[in-house]
Amino acid sequence: MNALSSTTALIRIQTFAFAGIEAVPVQAQVQISSGLANFLVVGLPDKAVAEARERVRAALAAMGLSLPARRILVNLAPADLLKEGSHFDLPIALAVLAAMEILPREELGGYAALGELALDGALHPVAGVLPAAIGASARGLGLICPASQGGEAAWAGQIDVLAAADLLCLVNHFRGTQVLTPPEPAGLSPARPGPDLAEVKGLETARRALEIAAAGGHNLLLVGPPGVGKSMLAARLPGLLPDLTPAETLEVSMIHSVAGMLDQGRLVMRPPFREPHHSASQAALSGGGPRARPGEVSLAHRGVLFLDELPEFPRPALESLRQPLESGRTTVARAAAHITYPARIQLVAAMNPCRCGHLGTAGRECGRAPRCGEDYAARISGPLLDRIDLTVAVQPASAAELARAPAGEPSAAVAARVARARAAQRARYGPDGPACNAEAEGGDVALTPDADALAAQAMERLRLSPRGYIRVLRVARSIADLAEAEAVGRVHVAEALAFRQRHRS
Repeated sequence: MNALSSTTALIRIQTFAFAGIEAVPVQAQVQISSGLANFLVVGLPDKAVAEARERVRAALAAMGLSLPARRILVNLAPADLLKEGSHFDLPIALAVLAAMEILPREELGGYAALGELALDGALHPVAGVLPAAIGASARGLGLICPASQGGEAAWAGQIDVLAAADLLCLVNHFRGTQVLTPPEPAGLSPARPGPDLAEVKGLETARRALEIAAAGGHNLLLVGPPGVGKSMLAARLPGLLPDLTPAETLEVSMIHSVAGMLDQGRLVMRPPFREPHHSASQAALSGGGPRARPGEVSLAHRGVLFLDELPEFPRPALESLRQPLESGRTTVARAAAHITYPARIQLVAAMNPCRCGHLGTAGRECGRAPRCGEDYAARISGPLLDRIDLTVAVQPASAAELARAPAGEPSAAVAARVARARAAQRARYGPDGPACNAEAEGGDVALTPDADALAAQAMERLRLSPRGYIRVLRVARSIADLAEAEAVGRVHVAEALAFRQRHRS
């Protein structure tokens, strides 16, 4: 039956919407029937999807084709799921071409498609190609996508990928006048050399805390006056961390793909390092906005989120970090849906001791000292501070001390110790257990009797919360791993307690 003469012929092309990093199947259904000439898109489309009809019309005109003077109805099913984004352009265009009998509907049925159409028919890159390719592969389908993202889609494994530069290339491919070469995986994102820890002179206590934080994935707070080296230390933490595992690489890359940030389709191999400005909103940090995009806490998944000038961040934005720091995920609530993104981060924060930054420095304190320091620290809630494992007061060094100080230990040497400690943790917890000590349960930490007694005594005298007690044990376990000790001893617990924030409950 001719599709242009039938009122019932229906063309279906598979595509996807996104709920977090999950690709949700969506069918682009097109029916061309007799009636008043019109082009309708239904199925709860947002503004970008509704405008697809004009881009499709222009792209077909660029190929020398015109839409039939009939009623063209596009339904994006399921109809109760909000459709967002320009990636629905390509499946709509392919379904319309199949309904016009320009493309074979049987062959198109074996593919899912996503891509944005330019007015001349070129295909522009879109967000979410990697999770879409994985979703298509799981359903036994191939994927049609823009040529610039073929390498990204090829990471899905055994999947037939058609990566075309424009709509005309796809028409020629399906009509047998052109063959699209299957793309190769795009490779891994190169590891960019970062600053070296050898450039940091002195600050031995802060360097030690940085190494412990890297070894166990612990949260770290650096407190000190301006210019003392807090940001310099934080910038060197990524260089101490080991590469992501294959599973972590795929998970992190899927988040970056959904955010449209996957560099040339190359998978992210190194732990991310995100450092948002202190003016960032709650939605920017934890995720949200009109399209519920991943926030900084998710873009830093399996990596480091560095918050400089911590008390200057809006209070609601900081409080929104409490859930991901505890659970490793963040949920964006909307009236129609709840979207969850992975957010297993290592928080590193820096702050001045007071607003002017010179509390405790003779001759430079403001007239409100010490009250100014108390008010400034009070901007950070106790529950958030309780989730920080290591707190270090970074003290300034004089010019003479800096001149005499030897060069610091290079990042490569510290990273080697961190790698050995992480390897011990993987062996201890197994492939399905916690990725590092920061994710372990308190019962997973084996203490010697004297270490257990010290920890119990400290919990009572220092009024540690149960969460704080468990975090002390985790830090002690990381210290023991750096020392290559089988059990956590008294000296390891004592050092962990020395780094514990205690002046506020």
